[in-house]
Amino acid sequence: MEAAAVAGERAGVFDLARIRADFPILSQKIRGKDLVFLDSGASAQKPRQVIEAMSRLQETGYANVHRGAYFLSESATAAYEAARGAVARFLKAASEREIVFASSSTAAINLVAHSYGSLLKPGQAVVVSEMEHHANLVPWFMLRDRTGIELRICRVTDAGELDLDDLAAKLADGKVGLVAVTHMSNVLGTVTPAAQIARMAHEKGAKLLLDGSQAAVHRAVDMQALDCDFYVFTGHKLYGPTGIGVLWGRLELLEKMPPFLGGGDMIAEVTLAGFLPAPVPARFEAGTPPIVEAIGLHAAIDYVEAIGMAAIEAHERRLVDRAMARFSTLDGITLLGRAQDRGGVFAFALDNAHAHDLATLLDRVGIAVRSGRHCAEPLHARFGVESTCRASFGLYTTEAEVDFLAEALGKAREFFR
Repeated sequence: MEAAAVAGERAGVFDLARIRADFPILSQKIRGKDLVFLDSGASAQKPRQVIEAMSRLQETGYANVHRGAYFLSESATAAYEAARGAVARFLKAASEREIVFASSSTAAINLVAHSYGSLLKPGQAVVVSEMEHHANLVPWFMLRDRTGIELRICRVTDAGELDLDDLAAKLADGKVGLVAVTHMSNVLGTVTPAAQIARMAHEKGAKLLLDGSQAAVHRAVDMQALDCDFYVFTGHKLYGPTGIGVLWGRLELLEKMPPFLGGGDMIAEVTLAGFLPAPVPARFEAGTPPIVEAIGLHAAIDYVEAIGMAAIEAHERRLVDRAMARFSTLDGITLLGRAQDRGGVFAFALDNAHAHDLATLLDRVGIAVRSGRHCAEPLHARFGVESTCRASFGLYTTEAEVDFLAEALGKAREFFR
């Protein structure tokens, strides 16, 4: 990040104008209108620092990693492993060996479901919740169908919070091997009490996986403080590239887990009689890894750390407060979830309007929101809503954009009346 922006943050100033200038796409016009990008929860925009870091590697330093004794390969390998170190620092992990690169957070959850899931014993159960993204539901359905483990679903309250009393009931018999829940809902914006959930799970002998795909973007995450056992997040929501996700796992658990995919780089030895898996984390990184993407993720982490995760969280807290105040004045708008601890994600429905029609109308004035069920069909069913529009904030979102969305929704209400 540029020195001026870093200096501004050190002086306690969140320099939003400078931050927005780092994102080339934000200067675009959409049908002659200023772009108001409110779909960062699906995939965030990329600062030029990330774009340039990836281009620089491909132009001057690209080679395959872990495979060559020549200069380019060795330097690319060093850069790739430096990215692993940056992730470990970002998560406050105890060791770089606890960081496994995957193609996405979806792939990381599937890795745990397949590999750690194979260690669950007959009669054990996995607990998920009603507010999960399909990526944290379907792999557990697949595990249940494959192995016969029980899948228990924890309820969500009317306020959109995890029902901790129901979670306690689901854990009570001591048969749960793993709890897998979101750290922040991609629909409700709810931030779950992760450390409390970890204590509840551990007291009953269960491990905890947190899906941090949304949370890791908006606030500092500390693996030691959260006390979970697995944590996943993805690069493209953290202002980095697509094609790379992260699994953090406690080293003692990862070392017990069998490989997920087979191929090159995940082996220590191969003969015609069989193979020996490589040590962790290589054991879980079969094939040519996402080299350029790892460099992009490293640049993205450097970018947000230079601004400061506390500063980002404070900025987005102001946006959330403003949005909640504006939504409260809008008649005919149903907002899903009103949790006390929430991030910058708002799913809403407008009376007499289908979500896709509302999103199309907003697009005409330059506002980009997602419409549909946001890969969370059971959650929409829980609240009796067919589909919603979702506005999700990033570090570049402004209070003026929040106001513009509210004004546009007011006009849309009259249009669909």
